[in-house]
Amino acid sequence: MTPVGDASGDPSSEERHEERAERDDHSHGALLSDGEASAHLGVGARSGVPVDEVLALVDAVLREAGLSRTAVRSLGTLDARAAEPGIAGAAALLGLPVRGFAAEELAAVSVPHPSARPLAATGTASVAEAAALLAAGAEPSADADAEPDAVVVPSADADAEPDAVVVPSAVVAPGMGEPVAPPARARAVLLVPKRKTRRVTCALAASVPVRSHEDAPGARLLPRTHGYIAGEPGSPPTIPTPHTTAAMDMHTHTDAHDLRHHGDAEVRDEKLIDLAVNVRTDTPPDWLRRRIADSLTGLAAYPDGRVARAAVAERHDLPPNRVLLTAGAAEAFVLLARALPARRPVVVHPQFTEPEAALRDAGHAVDRVLLREEDGFRLDPAAVPEDADLVVIGNPTNPTSVLHPAASIAALARPGRTLVVDEAFMDAVPGERESLAGRTDVPGLVVLRSLTKTWGLAGLRIGYVLAAPGTIADLERAQPLWPVSTPALVAAEACMSRAALAEAEHAAHRIGVERAHLLAGLAEFDEVRTVAGAEGPFVLVRIDGADAVRERLRSLGFAARRGDTFPGLDRNWLRLAVRDRATTNRFLQALDQALLMGG
Repeated sequence: MTPVGDASGDPSSEERHEERAERDDHSHGALLSDGEASAHLGVGARSGVPVDEVLALVDAVLREAGLSRTAVRSLGTLDARAAEPGIAGAAALLGLPVRGFAAEELAAVSVPHPSARPLAATGTASVAEAAALLAAGAEPSADADAEPDAVVVPSADADAEPDAVVVPSAVVAPGMGEPVAPPARARAVLLVPKRKTRRVTCALAASVPVRSHEDAPGARLLPRTHGYIAGEPGSPPTIPTPHTTAAMDMHTHTDAHDLRHHGDAEVRDEKLIDLAVNVRTDTPPDWLRRRIADSLTGLAAYPDGRVARAAVAERHDLPPNRVLLTAGAAEAFVLLARALPARRPVVVHPQFTEPEAALRDAGHAVDRVLLREEDGFRLDPAAVPEDADLVVIGNPTNPTSVLHPAASIAALARPGRTLVVDEAFMDAVPGERESLAGRTDVPGLVVLRSLTKTWGLAGLRIGYVLAAPGTIADLERAQPLWPVSTPALVAAEACMSRAALAEAEHAAHRIGVERAHLLAGLAEFDEVRTVAGAEGPFVLVRIDGADAVRERLRSLGFAARRGDTFPGLDRNWLRLAVRDRATTNRFLQALDQALLMGG
């Protein structure tokens, strides 16, 4: 079948399949450059693990980092496992020396993602991460023995690392020569955190030389109270998530995710059909334009937000002291980062990157919980560290378009924890089901809303915060005077009217129809995999080599949002905004051509 709306004469999917050669599956864009760093694997395994299982996980980790096997210098493990046939055999096939480390050495390394079972069995909270960091030249942490209670233990740990078995100490794989020593002055960077199968764990670290002229601290390992990756138990080896984690300094070259990249950059200064920005087309509507235009006669007076604030409060059945108007949701993220104390903020990814950027700019060390494709990018509340005192999540989430159940998000609430829910796209969901806006029974809840997307007001900057009066007061104190302009206040008031809410509801139903049409068309392509259950005005798709496909689409007149700037995604992901049927049909034809151009 050809895509929906395909022009006659275009090749069928069967013909496309026959015409296209196999796609090159080699990874590109490795983070490490020659002379700057070298990669080292850390592996933990149970007795009897086969070579194939070790190799499969190693290759998955290398793909995640964008590296080939030739970029790796050594394989580190527990000395009691160095002679394990599965590990030694895998190292021999990879052409790597095996570095065996004593349990005491591994225990002295503060690992970002600890687990209980290996801690009890071997004395180290992760053989894979500790061995990778040691092999890459990590220094033992000074307080490794002083803070045993600081280890974070998942509620249902199923780590693959086994009880220790006594075998000869450090072994070098036959014919592999001596282990490669790390540079004399180096810092260790965890490129890929612990990944696992049923019997193997694997991590990847880099040894980055320290130059005397460097002033910046670069990537750093966080204390063992930091870091957790969602869904540890049973993670399969094929994990298409990225190499970066909360244990990496976001402001160094080691993080591939540009947190300041937004969809407007894909269309700026070029005449392209826009599938990159999630603002509804043909907006603002005429009636809203007139209201905004009429407000210009009052620009001589300072803005007065009382009427708009009361309108928002009434819309959500809340008192006005639970509402704060902001210059878009982006300002709200900055206020939260600056005004609220947070010892351990956690951002659930993939999601809108501005919350993490704002937190880091305010000096916070941010941990990430990465939701996984194989779980449908759906939230498991147990994945969030119990001691997190600020948690940020989007619903429906940008860019995955997943709508999390309100009960699952509410389950994240704790006394002493601020739970921030970004509902910027909730008004694009019919009935706003799963919304927490208006709830006053969830402790620490902060809900953010934006009027940008549905009403086409990105240039006007208007949004709002719903929270407890004390939190609103703290945020308001951090705001500058008159942060929201008079035209924006008038727009906020107008969009809270009964007629406007009815129009937004109608638009939400229309988006659902157009989204279904887009998804049906994408399903015709064997090369395209969509995230199931999309509920927002956009869909997330995976295409091998999507970065190249995106460039071909640009040459054909279409802008798509790159996915690799979102933590949890890589270069093989694109986000597509839902558009009208005619635009979608033209896009599907362009996508067909872009895929053929790559064949």
